[in-house]
Amino acid sequence: MDFMQAVWLAIIQGLSEFLPISSSAHLILPSEILGWPDQGLAFDIAVHVGSLVAVILYFRQDVATLSRAWVDSIFERRQSPESHLAWYILLATVPAALAGLLFSHYIEANLRSMAVIAFTTIFFGLLLGWADRRGGGDRSIDQFSWRTALVVGVAQVLALIPGTSRSGITITAALALGFDRETAARFSFLMAIPIILLSGGYKGLELLGTPSVDWTLMLVGTVLSAVTAYLCITLFLKVIQRVGMMPFVIYRLLLGAVLVGLIYAQSA
Repeated sequence: MDFMQAVWLAIIQGLSEFLPISSSAHLILPSEILGWPDQGLAFDIAVHVGSLVAVILYFRQDVATLSRAWVDSIFERRQSPESHLAWYILLATVPAALAGLLFSHYIEANLRSMAVIAFTTIFFGLLLGWADRRGGGDRSIDQFSWRTALVVGVAQVLALIPGTSRSGITITAALALGFDRETAARFSFLMAIPIILLSGGYKGLELLGTPSVDWTLMLVGTVLSAVTAYLCITLFLKVIQRVGMMPFVIYRLLLGAVLVGLIYAQSA
């Protein structure tokens, strides 16, 4: 992987991690379509660290408030709406964390293909469109319960399949439960913090003992991913109440159609 490939992949990661269009799909596609070499595990970790930095910085006040409330609920037995939300975010993380431990190797070996990405891109795009038009309501973030958090958490398991989109499927689930667009997106983004931490830590353990990495490319990937992801979160939360999810649904359908065409061309 050369410098310019690292730049483009970092930007792609930053843009697609929090938009409902699947970052894993977009990181796989350059190698499938353009023949780029696989970016490798170390670079995957670097760009996800960038995304993590971005979401923590953007929600720094929420993270600080929720963290204090969560600690108080444990050591001082002090319960509050903030401590409840913190526990709901952790609860929503459990299904995907367990599924990742059990099935990640199978998924890496069998589901990282253009055909799978084409199907999930189209199918979950249509599901997002349905949820946005039919399921979205006016429930706010203080109306989350352990049941709704668990439903969103179970939906997050599907994001292990490339092309699904972690933010896309969790936003879809929250919209279907009657939450408004901004609440669905905010809960999805806050859920990203523990799941990226766990995923990054797990992949980091796999990285131990591997040959040395190009730290310059890792730094470039981390910084560009962080900057792009921060800008993406900012713009996304500002526009979704006005434009909804349909632009992303249309993008997914067009991307899926292109992938189907490429699959057909390769098989012809």
